[in-house]
Amino acid sequence: MLVLNCSTKLQKLEKMLRWSFPVSLKVYGAVMNINRGNPFRKEVVVDSWPDFKAVITRPQRQVHIHVISFVSESFVNGESFIWEACTFFFFLIYFLYSLRMDPKFTLAYLDISHSSLLNKTWSRGGNPRCEKYLANLICSFPSACVLDDEGYPLSWSLTDQFATMIHSYTLPEHRRKGFSRLVTTTLAKKLHSCGFPVQG
Repeated sequence: MLVLNCSTKLQKLEKMLRWSFPVSLKVYGAVMNINRGNPFRKEVVVDSWPDFKAVITRPQRQVHIHVISFVSESFVNGESFIWEACTFFFFLIYFLYSLRMDPKFTLAYLDISHSSLLNKTWSRGGNPRCEKYLANLICSFPSACVLDDEGYPLSWSLTDQFATMIHSYTLPEHRRKGFSRLVTTTLAKKLHSCGFPVQG
């Protein structure tokens, strides 16, 4: 097995994986995130290069970093690479949807203070480790949500390290109002504008 460290090879791999959709979608998303800052500190291993038959993404062997320490580093240093690239697009979408949405609701993105609510509503959540994982996703990858007039999330969706839209949820009392479609569409457009495949 060969670890790909060269950025040129990783970019070439990303292009090669694109031609194998949908089979390569998960590994493509991981390679794409590695090429765009590698927030989860992954590495790519192939059986041979350039005529590979297997591609594996795994945590880097030499890096042992606790999830919450990455969250604070990313938050303090402003290394949320995707946010910077998508800021203009997000505000354009926000402006367009705010023209049609009830003024007491706001289209926004999740912030780290929402991680406890997501942890409570996530089927795999309910523990501190999952809350740290969700906080890391919120800080590192695009998300979208509808907030009420007090800034409380009513509906949301976020992406993970594989560029997959995950953990979409609408609070039961706010279902059947179109919030889920609004959040999913906004996030999909944001991902597409940043060059990510839309999957989830």
